[in-house]
Amino acid sequence: MIDVQQQEAMLIAIGKTLPKKISVYAIGGTAMMFMGIKNSTLDIDFVFNKKNDREEFMDALRKLGAKDSDVTLIYGLKNNTPLMLEFSNCRFDMFMNKIITSTFSDAMKERSKQTHEFGNLIIKVANPHDILIMKSVTSRAKDLEDIIAIVNKSQIDWNIIVEEAKEQVKLGNEVAIMGLGEKLEKLTNQKAISVPKTILDKIWKLFNKQVREKVKVSKG
Repeated sequence: MIDVQQQEAMLIAIGKTLPKKISVYAIGGTAMMFMGIKNSTLDIDFVFNKKNDREEFMDALRKLGAKDSDVTLIYGLKNNTPLMLEFSNCRFDMFMNKIITSTFSDAMKERSKQTHEFGNLIIKVANPHDILIMKSVTSRAKDLEDIIAIVNKSQIDWNIIVEEAKEQVKLGNEVAIMGLGEKLEKLTNQKAISVPKTILDKIWKLFNKQVREKVKVSKG
């Protein structure tokens, strides 16, 4: 577990160790810490555009004492898993554009407006809408808690959520709309969050359309 102050100290050290400027996108709990929504996290999640940048970043972590970590212990045999390195108090998960089933889309990158610079390390923080989308397709209980925190502490434009879910399906994440609908409906029924009924109806209409189109394709 790493808190805000420890994370900042770690990122400063990495920025000093990197031999050149590298830009990464912060997602998950890391992004939520930058937004002030969470105070600590178990893992620091970054998305990279370039493999060479990820290699440079991992070299810097190893110079600071990070050790290799077995990705299968955390993610099993899923596709698009990250490369992982860990310290005694935290783990770095380093993805390349694909985050398991999700894709860090061009629209997500465009919405990553908040930027922090730590020497040679430039961090662009994923938008709350996009963190919510990525957390809606997992089965972890803590991601439900994070969705609640994001909705209750951010100004959510539900139309952005719906449009990005549609985009995720186009990019190959077939469970994006279904996962989103299930999570939002469940949390709304529990009164943990408030989602307009019109939005939930729109999501389920999109899901039904997706199913019909899939059936049509399978029938040739």
